[in-house]
Amino acid sequence: MNQLLCIGDPSQNVMAESKGSLIAKSVSKHAGRAKEKFLQNLGKVDRTEDEIFNEHLQNFSKQQNTANKLQKEFNNYIRCVRAVQVASKSLMDTLNEMYESQWVGHDHMCTDSNNLDMLWSDYTHKLADQVLIPLNTYQAQFAETRKKIDKRNRKLVDYDSQRHSNQLANNNGVGAAGKKKDEAKMMKAKEQFDEVKRKFDLINTELHDELPALYNSRVLFLITNLQPYFAAEQLFHSESSKVFSEMESIVDKLATDYQHQSKMLNYFLGNKKPSNNVANNIQSASQSPVSPISMNGATTDNLPPGVLYRVVATYKYDAEDTDELSFEKGEIISVVPYDDPETQEEGWLIGIKENTGEKKMFPANFTRPL
Repeated sequence: MNQLLCIGDPSQNVMAESKGSLIAKSVSKHAGRAKEKFLQNLGKVDRTEDEIFNEHLQNFSKQQNTANKLQKEFNNYIRCVRAVQVASKSLMDTLNEMYESQWVGHDHMCTDSNNLDMLWSDYTHKLADQVLIPLNTYQAQFAETRKKIDKRNRKLVDYDSQRHSNQLANNNGVGAAGKKKDEAKMMKAKEQFDEVKRKFDLINTELHDELPALYNSRVLFLITNLQPYFAAEQLFHSESSKVFSEMESIVDKLATDYQHQSKMLNYFLGNKKPSNNVANNIQSASQSPVSPISMNGATTDNLPPGVLYRVVATYKYDAEDTDELSFEKGEIISVVPYDDPETQEEGWLIGIKENTGEKKMFPANFTRPL
C-alpha cells in the first residue's frame, strides 16, 4: 500500500505535468513579449505601425472617456433628483400640517401635494429606466472592446517578435563558409511566423471594422438617449408648474379671505372709532345745513352741493364686491351722505372718486380727511 501511495494516480501525474507545461509556456511567452518590448523601446528592433488603427484607437479612447463621464454625471444627477424628491415630500407634508382644515382650499392643497409627489416619482422612474439603463448598456461595451484591443496589442508584440526571429533564421541560414541553409529551422520559423501572423490579422481585421462602427454609433446613442431625457424633463417641469400654479391660487384665495376677515375683525374690535365719528357727522350733515367747520380734521368750506367733506386714500384698496370702490394710495374721494341712512354700515362711507366719478362704498380707515 505504501508503494501504491508513492506511485500515485497516473492520470493525476499527467494532469500535473500538463498544467506545469502550460505555466512554463505562459511564463516563456510573457518573457518573450517583455524582451521584445524592451528591444523596441531601445530602438534595437523595429515595431509594426498602423496609423489608421492608431486613429481608430484615439477615437475609441475619447468616446470611452466621454461615455464614462456622462454615466458618472447622470448617476449623480439622478441621486440629486431623488434627494430633492424626498425633500419636496417632507416639505409638502409639513406645509399640509400647517395648513389648517378650516382654511379655504385645504383639500385641494393636500391633493396638489400628492400630485406633486406622483410627478416626482414618475420623473425619477423615467430618468432611471429610459436614460440611465440605455447609458449603462452603451458604456458597458467599451470594457469588452478594450479587452480585445489589449489582446490585439499582445498579438502584435508576438507578431513582431516572430517576424524578427524569422528574419534572423533566414540570415543565419548561410554560414561564413557558405554552408547551405538549414531548411528545417527556416521552415519551422516560417510556420511559427505564419501562425502568429494569422492570429494577429484575424483580431486586427475585426477591430478595424468594429472601432469605426462603434465610434459612429455615438450619434445615434445621443439621439436615442437625449430625446427621452429632455422629454421627461419637459413633462415634469410643465406638469409641476401647473400644480404650483394651483397652489399659488389657493394661497391667493386664503390671502383675500384673510384680508377680508381682518378688516371685519378690526371694525368689530374698535379700530373703527374715527369712522364712527365720521358717520355721526354724516347723519348730522344730512339733517342740517353744512357750516364751514372741521369734521375729523376735514374742512367743509367751499364744497360742491351734497359733498360732506373730502378724504385722501392712505392705502391702496381693491374692491371685494361690486358695490365697493377701488382706489390707489393718494386718490381723492368726496364723501357724500347715504341715500338711506338706515343702510349705513359701520366703518364704511359713500364716496365719489374725483378722477372717475364712481360712487360706491369704501372703508373709512383706508383714508384720512382733507
